[in-house]
Amino acid sequence: MADLETLGGEGGETIRCRYCGQLNNVRTQTGQARCGRCRLLLSEEPHKKFAHLDKYSYIHPLDSRALAALRNIPGIDTALKKLLEVTGESAIRVIFTASAVKVTPKQCPDLYYKLQVACTTLGVDMPELFVQQNPIVNAFTGGVKKPLIVLHSQLIERLNDEEVLAVIAHEVGHIHAEHVLYITAARLIEAVTNAALAASPVAALITQIVSLTMRSALLAWARRAELSCDRAALLVTQDPDVIGRTMMKLCGGTFASKIDYDQFLAQARDFQKNYDQKALDRFWADIINAGLTHPFPVWRVAEIMSWVESGEYARVLSGEPASAAA
Repeated sequence: MADLETLGGEGGETIRCRYCGQLNNVRTQTGQARCGRCRLLLSEEPHKKFAHLDKYSYIHPLDSRALAALRNIPGIDTALKKLLEVTGESAIRVIFTASAVKVTPKQCPDLYYKLQVACTTLGVDMPELFVQQNPIVNAFTGGVKKPLIVLHSQLIERLNDEEVLAVIAHEVGHIHAEHVLYITAARLIEAVTNAALAASPVAALITQIVSLTMRSALLAWARRAELSCDRAALLVTQDPDVIGRTMMKLCGGTFASKIDYDQFLAQARDFQKNYDQKALDRFWADIINAGLTHPFPVWRVAEIMSWVESGEYARVLSGEPASAAA
C-alpha cells in the first residue's frame, strides 16, 4: 500500500505487516508507512514464508563444487571439529556477550524482529544476535551447536531497514545451508592472519590441527558460500533491488547516495560479460578475489541478477523444484 504513514494514536486504517505480522494504524499521507515493530515498509503485497525450504533449491553451483572438493580431503570434518573444540565455541559467546550489545525484544527490537522475519521465512531456529562497535562494514555468523550472528555498528548505520534485513537474512542463510561448522573455522583462520594474532597460541593450534591444504580449500569454499547466502537473502527480502542496493553501498560507501543504481547494474553486467568472455579478465579477477574473504560486491550483484533472470529464483519462490543447473 503506497502513501501511508504510521499513526501513534487511534484512527486511520489498520494494516498488518506482511513481514512480522504486527498490526499498524495508518493514515493516507505523502510517503510510505513503516511497521512500528520491524520498521520494514508496509505493503499489501504478500510475503512468502517457506515451510520446508530445501537448501539445495538455492545453493550456488560454485558453492556445491567447492564444498564437495573440501569434503573430499581426508579428515577435514574431524580436524575442524577438533579445532573448534580446542579453541572453544563457548569463547565466541563469551567474547560477544562481554563486548557487544545483545539484541532482544527490548534491546534494539527492530533488529530482533528483522531476525525473526528472516528465520521464520527460511524455517530456522532463531540464533542470538549481537551488535558490535566496529568501523568496518561487515557481519558474520559463528558457533556450531548454538550459532550466533554479529552485526557491525557501521553496517547498521550505513544501510536502510530493508538492506539490514538482507544482511541478517544472508547470515541466517549460513545457518539454513548448514555452513556453520566450516564458516566458523574459516573466519577463525582469517582472524589469525591479522598481525596481532599471527604469533598467538591459536595460530599455532591451527597450524597443528588444520593442514595448509585444508586451510586453502576452506577459504576458497567460504568465498563461494557467500553466493548461496545472497540467494537466501533474496528469498527473504523478495526484492532483487534490495540486494543490488546493498552491494552498491558496500562498493560506494556513503557516496552511494550519489550513485545511479541503473548504471551500477549495467556495471555488474559488464563485469560478468568480461569475466565470461575475456580470459585475462577472468585470470585477474580470480587471482585478486582469492585474497579476499568475500567475492567482489559487483560480482555478487551480477550473480543475483543472473539467478533472477534465469527464472530459478521465481521457481524457488513459487515452490517448484529448481533445475540442477541453477
